[in-house]
Amino acid sequence: MNKELYSPLIFELSREGRKGYSLPDYKYDDGDIVIPDILKRAEAPELPQVDELTVVRHYTNSSNNNFGVDTGFYPLGSCTMKYNPKVNESMVALSGIASLHPMQPVSTVQGALRVYRNLEKALCEIGGMAEFTLNPFAGAHGEYTGLMIIRQYHLSRADEARRRVIVPDSAHGTNPASAAMAGFDVVEVKSMPDGTVDVEDLCSKLDDTIAAVMMTNPNTVGMFEKNIPQIAEAVHSAGALMYYDGANLNPMLGIARPGDMGFDVMHINLHKTFSTPHGGGGPGAGPVGVRPGLEKFLPNPRVVEREDGSLDIDFGTDAFGRVSGWLGNFSVLVKSLAYIMTLGAEGLAKVGPLATLNANYIMHSLSDLYMQPISGPCKHEFVFDGLRNKSTGVTTLNIAKALLDHGFHAPTIYFPLLFHESLMIEPTETESPETLDAFIKVMREIAEDAISNPDKIKNAPYTTPISHPDEDEAALTPVLTYAELCKKQI
Repeated sequence: MNKELYSPLIFELSREGRKGYSLPDYKYDDGDIVIPDILKRAEAPELPQVDELTVVRHYTNSSNNNFGVDTGFYPLGSCTMKYNPKVNESMVALSGIASLHPMQPVSTVQGALRVYRNLEKALCEIGGMAEFTLNPFAGAHGEYTGLMIIRQYHLSRADEARRRVIVPDSAHGTNPASAAMAGFDVVEVKSMPDGTVDVEDLCSKLDDTIAAVMMTNPNTVGMFEKNIPQIAEAVHSAGALMYYDGANLNPMLGIARPGDMGFDVMHINLHKTFSTPHGGGGPGAGPVGVRPGLEKFLPNPRVVEREDGSLDIDFGTDAFGRVSGWLGNFSVLVKSLAYIMTLGAEGLAKVGPLATLNANYIMHSLSDLYMQPISGPCKHEFVFDGLRNKSTGVTTLNIAKALLDHGFHAPTIYFPLLFHESLMIEPTETESPETLDAFIKVMREIAEDAISNPDKIKNAPYTTPISHPDEDEAALTPVLTYAELCKKQI
């Protein structure tokens, strides 16, 4: 541990008898109110005893240890950590939005329902779908929702034998997990050397037990799946549906639409493509869109437009059920619509090309020092297989830690599992050429230091509060509470 940078825990700053403020004595008569013993604590809670100034300084100093898109470059491949415009936050803070309650009469929330409906329509236009539900809380939740729609579709046709879903071996881990959660068995399909799906292997697995094929395009290694029309034709001929994982929709904006390629169901990660906050477990949103003919299977409730132009809440009898308490995380949806309206059609059309340009710029600037397992241009992200010079013993993990000393968050490492030393980089379209050049310079310095002084890279980082922990011990015996820390120090 780097003692100079270590910030004490709030409990370590605690001093017995020290207070931030005192409440006045309680002087009201509660009458016959009795709190049941079962609701009472046996002992007082163990809380730190600190003055207000200490609390303010502690949490301010702790916040300075946070790293995010607002503080530096965050090239986390596959997760698309891009800037969230602050105007989005201003929109959500408007009292007419922030003070809404889901149980208000429909007549009093026509504006909110219009926001919901307008975002649905925008996503339909962007994705090439007939209708969307905005109810799912996250991308993986959207995957589950989409697969349940597919299941309901097959059940409505009395096609109960379709209990299997095909998933590429390069897919996000949520794909097979979501399929299993929805009650399907998972069938894996191989990837070609260029990272794209092996069409021959996929077609050999198609039969009357396949419910759907899940695909991401561009795929997880950042390559465009050029055989989608051929795959879609084969899948549909077999009676199955095509599911589009929208995790990598970012480079598609202004270029192509999943619905036009033959996908029947898709989800969109609003935090990846439409710039809403990402990480920390939420709140999030994973809208799901469907092609014509599948609308009735979308989850309840749905926002519908009446003949007089007013909006209402509807519960369909063909829906597979509900996936959220009401209409999803409304504040997140407002931020996405604000982002889409700010950019407009012209601005959105620039997102994909700029994301692709930035990724290719970094890839070509570093490919002489880092192993590029797949040749050719990438889309929004790409994967290196560690350093070209393998004799140094410097690993992808070492490189990731060394980046921290230079003020950059590490890219995604050891994913996808197709390569032993995967280093997955995604700059997004929001980063400037100066930031990209600074990142490239540091990555080159790390590669050169790995040759001239490998121990320097292997022992990094040096400037963080936690310098170089034992990863095995941290994974096997994590210290999760202050009490455990005290025991460990004893």
